[in-house]
Amino acid sequence: MKVTIKKSKLNGNINIISSKSYAHRLLFAAMLSNDCSKVSNVELSDDIKATLDCIKNYGRDFFIDGKTVKFSKKENNDILNLSNKIPIFNCNESGTTLRMFLPIALTKYNHFIIKAKKRLIERGISIYEEIFEDVEFIKSEDQIEVIGNIKPSVFNVKGNISSQYISGLLYALPLLNEESVINITTKLESKNYIDMTLDVLKKSSVCIRYNNSSGIDNRITNISFNIKGNQKYGTINEEVEADFSNAAFIDVYNYLGSSIVINNLKKDSLQGDKIYKEYFEVLNSRYDTIDISNCIDLGPVLFAFSSLMKGGKFIGTKRLKIKESDRAIAMKLELEKFGVKVTIDEDEVIIDKTKIHEPVNEIDTHNDHRIAMSMAMFSSEYDIVINNAEVVNKSYPKFFDDLEKLGANITYE
Repeated sequence: MKVTIKKSKLNGNINIISSKSYAHRLLFAAMLSNDCSKVSNVELSDDIKATLDCIKNYGRDFFIDGKTVKFSKKENNDILNLSNKIPIFNCNESGTTLRMFLPIALTKYNHFIIKAKKRLIERGISIYEEIFEDVEFIKSEDQIEVIGNIKPSVFNVKGNISSQYISGLLYALPLLNEESVINITTKLESKNYIDMTLDVLKKSSVCIRYNNSSGIDNRITNISFNIKGNQKYGTINEEVEADFSNAAFIDVYNYLGSSIVINNLKKDSLQGDKIYKEYFEVLNSRYDTIDISNCIDLGPVLFAFSSLMKGGKFIGTKRLKIKESDRAIAMKLELEKFGVKVTIDEDEVIIDKTKIHEPVNEIDTHNDHRIAMSMAMFSSEYDIVINNAEVVNKSYPKFFDDLEKLGANITYE
């Protein structure tokens, strides 16, 4: 799908869609509960559909009523698909689904297949390959065959990799028959996603002990989680809160001459991406150095915004390489179409202050939803054309609909 957005300023009130990160976590917790659980305000993005598909093939029965996912009592419907001796779980392009679900599946099955798009297979499951000594992973272009099981143990995990690995372990290890320990061996990045995981596990009556009574602190390197075995997941009855990472793609227009009121963001949310407001304020006033290691998904929108302001230096960027695209390179290629100079190093991205101009070519999304939504903000200054715009379905299916509600003039091809 090709989208053309005419230059315009936006106005109005809007409710932001629900948090994909919280929805994944609440749905997996509901899956593991024996009771009639319910998760409401679920946006059926492509990534959430992948999680629901895995839950269905895991043998957990549910039905969808509007934006509510309702689970029946487990003992009445936890039936394996006997026509398929090796379960198949399709994660599509969802890294969260893959990395959180895989260790959970290993507590129930000793042989299964993960299906996924080529890019997600390339992004990999390296940490699980390192720490699961009794598990064999046979990878091809579009699937991973998993053979073996996980046992209670001490797992030493790097903290500067995707937090999804740590979250997956935190979900799976309480289901084992003895206590396990997770030792974080480096500085912990994306710690707010761990906070969100612990928040949902607490709501599920799952006990996780860790060695910092004041909370998870990303400034220390000796964090350990102690997880008792034989735990039971309790009933989940939760509403998914609004998503700050997607709110950034709308709120940024307020710094570019628009007037938009976002109604439903939770002020005391644990979502780390709520820091986008603070970073927008900084970049709106001056060139500065910003560390995005704990909010890596904000990288593209911050790069685009800074190019319209005074530029900026962004550190903690190395994990952009393992997203749906290599986001630093993808943003460099697209920003250069506006005359922006971008310098990329191993763990930093520099956006120079530049006099931008109309784009010399149409915008390419690099099959990445956050690239598409980040580049849309340039419609505040120019008419722009975005190719392969349907990639927003991965996380924010109604993104362009919401822009239209706020006054954007959009045509579709």
